[in-house]
Amino acid sequence: MAEQGTALGSNELMELENKHGAHNYHPLPVVLDRGEGVYVWDVEGKRYYDFLSAYSAVNQGHCHPRIIETLKEQAEKITLTSRAFYNSKLGEYDKYITELFGFDKVLPMNTGAEAVETAIKICRKWAQETKGYPEATTKIIVAENNFHGRTTTIISFSNDEEARRGFGPYTPGFIKIPYDDIGALEAALEDEHVAGFLVEPIQGEAGVVTPADDYLRRTRDLCKSKGVLFIADEIQTGIARTGSLLAVCGNCSCEHKCERQEATYVKPDMLILGKALSGGAYPVSAVLADDEVMRVIKPGTHGSTFGGNPLGVSVAMTALDVVNEEHLAQNARRLGELFRSEMNKYIEESHIVKLVRGRGLLNAIVINDSPDSDTAWNICLRLRDHGLLAKPTHGNIIRFAPPLVMTEEQLLDCVSIIKRTLNEFE
Repeated sequence: MAEQGTALGSNELMELENKHGAHNYHPLPVVLDRGEGVYVWDVEGKRYYDFLSAYSAVNQGHCHPRIIETLKEQAEKITLTSRAFYNSKLGEYDKYITELFGFDKVLPMNTGAEAVETAIKICRKWAQETKGYPEATTKIIVAENNFHGRTTTIISFSNDEEARRGFGPYTPGFIKIPYDDIGALEAALEDEHVAGFLVEPIQGEAGVVTPADDYLRRTRDLCKSKGVLFIADEIQTGIARTGSLLAVCGNCSCEHKCERQEATYVKPDMLILGKALSGGAYPVSAVLADDEVMRVIKPGTHGSTFGGNPLGVSVAMTALDVVNEEHLAQNARRLGELFRSEMNKYIEESHIVKLVRGRGLLNAIVINDSPDSDTAWNICLRLRDHGLLAKPTHGNIIRFAPPLVMTEEQLLDCVSIIKRTLNEFE
């Protein structure tokens, strides 16, 4: 055992993790020790731009002082009561988040996968109680290449064989259709036992796949016409990441209550939030719905010891305040347009990059190589060497998602790093 205060280097720390930890991730070889705003530092003190933001969990930047202040203050008062009792913060949070997003009720959870599982349970129970669907035949439509987590139920409708293989038997009750395919959705909705459609407004893990402009609206309208719940998983795309408070808001400039949104807003029947809901300071997730849907949840039907704890909900309220007061949605929209414009200029003369896509500050570049190649991984290693951290997805795609507190000067510096690195592979 290391002595108290002994400083271990990156190699020793990676060796410790590899020896004693389960190998369920394949991290980029860098050992991070602290963070502030858009920057992180490794244990040797080298500074990097963070262009992953913990998969969009730290939209408000690393260790935002207001969020950390709330965390400290509440931690010194009370952290957990369980839902066996009322606590002095949950009611305030319930009112805050439901009014902000325009729903009647919220069911608080901790992690994103928990929230998705919660939404699935609510959808099934709603269909069985409200529409009289038989329990054994109730179905939920999902999109191919989705990523909603890695729990047993979720991997049952995943295309990710690494997450699926060896973990059966799988949970039935799901219909998979191609993403961004209205015809396929229309056909699937002909099944009289479909209860809902669970979908990411933008498929993040699949490589920032952005659908047609009218896809979400047509999806909502189709679901409504069939009496089926439209369930939006905004765990990664929500909380200002795509240039609006939610990705279902389209290019809406409003950051306030959802009933004030412009005509582009597509209100889901259920909204799933997580990640940046707490600014990365504490695990907090939520499922929001109106009374007609949420009333199926009664005492004993669902719960969590930590869900709705006073520490988590206090942090979440401050994290949402920061998004609004610092105009992070507008900043994400403006800088995202600048990023894609600069990358498109590079792509015009590039042989290594095929395209850039995304919305707001959720973007990806597609490397002109096979998904089975290691080119994107090697590019990320060189980006690390040049002081910028990103990670490949689906082999030949590199996702770029910096904290939304980034300035234009910082973004252009990062664009310069990315271009210089890509030039090494042309």
